[in-house]
Formats: sequence, C-alpha cells, structure tokens
Amino acid sequence: MTPADPEGTPACDSLRWYWNRIGRQCYPDPESILLLYDCGGSNSATKFIVKHDLQRLATSIGIPLRVAHYPSYCSKYNLIERRFFPHVSRVCTGKLFDSLDRSVELMRTATTRTGLKTTVNVIRKTYETGRTATKAIKQFLAETVQYEELLPKWNYTLVPQTGQ
Repeated sequence: MTPADPEGTPACDSLRWYWNRIGRQCYPDPESILLLYDCGGSNSATKFIVKHDLQRLATSIGIPLRVAHYPSYCSKYNLIERRFFPHVSRVCTGKLFDSLDRSVELMRTATTRTGLKTTVNVIRKTYETGRTATKAIKQFLAETVQYEELLPKWNYTLVPQTGQ
C-alpha cells in the first residue's frame, strides 16, 4: 500500500484510472463526461469534499465533468445498479473471499450474453478519512462549479481549471 494523494478519493482514482486506460481510447474527443451519483453517503450532492475532488479530477484529465445526482431514495433507477451489480452479485454469491486475488478473479468473471463485461482494477493506496471542507475550498467551489438551471442542487458541471 502507498499513501494516496491527501485530497484524493477511491472514486476519483478509479475514474482517473478508467479514463487513462480505457475511456480515452473509446471516446477520443469528449465534450464532457457524465457521472451519475446517488444522493446518499459520501457521494451526497451537499458534500463539498466530493465536488472538490471531482474538480481536481476534471482539471487533471482536462475534461469537464457533468454530475447528476439521483434524488434521495431513487438510486434504484440507476442503470449501473440495476444492470451491473446483479451480475457481480451472482458470481460472488456463496463464494469465500479469502484473498484479494480471489475477489478480483470472481468479479472479472461477471459477464452476460448481451456483452456486458467487467473491468477490475485494484488501487493499492490508503485514504484519509474524516476530511472536511475548509472555507478556502468552499470559496473555490463557489467560484468554479457551474450549477444547471434545472435542479441545480443535484446537477452541476466541473470545468477544468487552468493554473491549478
């Protein structure tokens, strides 16, 4: 394990890994990337830290991130949860996760007849917990986050910043 960026998150590291290894080749000229989040837990639309980490990700990959949060208790409509997780659950049900390698091996076998395939990557870092947004972070986000006209609390865009 290596220490992570003190302001990084597993989600942002996963997105960065995906973009650099897969997404860039599949989508060579994107206008933006749409991220769909549920509204609870650490991804909450009200969390400044989440927005700050995503802002840093947008800047590092040079692509605007459009974020849309599902309203509370509506994550059941998230296509990822409905179409992807059942297949991962299916291959893992009744199996013993006795090692990291075994867990990765199981998840990589989750496929469907219609072509769904999983991509599994292990990020070997430790992450800081209990981070809170400083006044400087809140001010920075007030100046940089572009809130949508429709449901601005749940829909916003993070544009890459220059000189960061």
